[in-house]
This record gives sequence, C-alpha cells and structure tokens, in this order.
Amino acid sequence: MNLMLRNRDMDLDPVSEFDRLQRELNRWFDVGFDNRGLFDRSLAPALDLVENNDGYILYVDLPGVDKKDIELTVDNNVLTINGTKKEANENKRFFRRETWTGSFRRTISLPQAADSEKVQAELANGVLKVTIGKKEELKPRQIAVAVR
Repeated sequence: MNLMLRNRDMDLDPVSEFDRLQRELNRWFDVGFDNRGLFDRSLAPALDLVENNDGYILYVDLPGVDKKDIELTVDNNVLTINGTKKEANENKRFFRRETWTGSFRRTISLPQAADSEKVQAELANGVLKVTIGKKEELKPRQIAVAVR
C-alpha cells in the first residue's frame, strides 16, 4: 500500500489547472499570438432551438455559406447539418483572423414531440432557419370548459 503525503497549502484548484493546461496547449500549438486560446475558437456554427405551439425552429448562424454547400439529414430524431464554408480568396495575408472556413458538422437531438416528416429549411441573410413540426398527438390541446 502506497501512502502519499498531502500538503494542505497545495490543494488543486480545477479552474487554475484548466488555465494552466490551456496555456501549455497554446504554447505547444503557438496560438497565443492574438489573445485567443486553443479552446476559444469556434469551428462550428452557433445554433438556437426555439419551441412554439406548432413545433420547433432551429436557427443556425452560417454567414458566407452557400445553400448548395449545406446538407441536412434527420435520422432517429437526430438532426445533422453538414456543410462547408469556402474562402472567397485564398491568397489573402491575414493580420488577424477570427472567422473560420472549412467543413463543419452539427448534430442535435430533437425533442420527442418533433415530427421528422415535417422539416423545412431556408437560408436567408446568413441564417439557416429549420422549421420542425410537432407530432399531432403530442401537441398541447386546449380544452374548453363548460360553465353550468
């Protein structure tokens, strides 16, 4: 049996350990030049899923992505968005770059009430709007109360 002496003054703080790890990884990958760390980068588009009475609306930020470069699939109540954001001109020399290019994939589990047969998508002004209907039997129903 091994015993390890513990110094109470040196308890590990998870936040400071994570910061230390990020600094170390940034040093290895040399990404600290613009005050952005390896874990600060977003290589996938942000999305919001909103519920209303008729279904769900998924908003996905896709600035600079052409609709022909987007593919949506629904399988077993899981919506997958695949796509590519292409560089307009690859011969640029960036001083600072915070936007991303390349392939992306977002997968989101849909709520049980979502009807995978009722999915529509449109791309306008850099935002992909995916409308997903609810199953009729799972939609909330309003019941009239009779007063006597």
